[in-house]
Amino acid sequence: MVDEGWGRRAVDFAVLCEPHNCREYVAVHQRLAITAGQRLLDVACGSGLAIELARIQGAICAGMDASQRLAAVARDRNPDSDIRVGDMQAMPWGDETFDIVTSFRGIWGTTPTAVDEVRRVLVTGGRFAMTVWGDVSKSPGGWMMTPFRWATESKVRHQADMVALGRPGIGEAFLTERGFDVAKRFEVPFVIEFPDPEAYARGLAATGPAFEAIQEVGEEEFLARMTAHATDRVREGLPLRGQIQLFGYIATKV
Repeated sequence: MVDEGWGRRAVDFAVLCEPHNCREYVAVHQRLAITAGQRLLDVACGSGLAIELARIQGAICAGMDASQRLAAVARDRNPDSDIRVGDMQAMPWGDETFDIVTSFRGIWGTTPTAVDEVRRVLVTGGRFAMTVWGDVSKSPGGWMMTPFRWATESKVRHQADMVALGRPGIGEAFLTERGFDVAKRFEVPFVIEFPDPEAYARGLAATGPAFEAIQEVGEEEFLARMTAHATDRVREGLPLRGQIQLFGYIATKV
């Protein structure tokens, strides 16, 4: 299901969606102060852009994702990195393998076992950085994600459960209970930009939450409705732009 939802349009995701995440990746990497030779694992690495940016800082990188098609793109971008397809709740690396683990909106409140695995593969004193959505509905760019709510009511509720870690105190408790010393959470810059409504529709249609809506309304209808949804937001000479609230945590294994 993960590969079907996130991997069916892996190339579209890699070139139309993931570049928006650069602000997020760079901001978190700067806070981690990555240095040459550090061993870094990116969990739910998608198409591997975060790994590519970490390699530029000199990190020795590995990554894993549940989508074999996204992992194929990640390997193409990072041919010398250890990219694997697998379940983040049963990671295929030994204890204390990594100095740093990152996960950019890939670990949720519904996947606590993944955090236990992160702790296992980290060295003592190693750091775990993760990002989670804040209040999307009240964000200036929240309108961009409204189409995800065209999924079934049960799937929309599940999406809400997944993003619970963005609520005050919830993420800190979630990590502390699993053996981490958690620093104060911080806001992470995150902006989505597209040149026009058609590109917006095509780009976001390559994501997992969009796939859940597509299953409900059909792909042709979904694309048409997304294009219409964005038309009133067009600004002459400027891109469609939406800023979304995003939070980060950096936790140390104790």
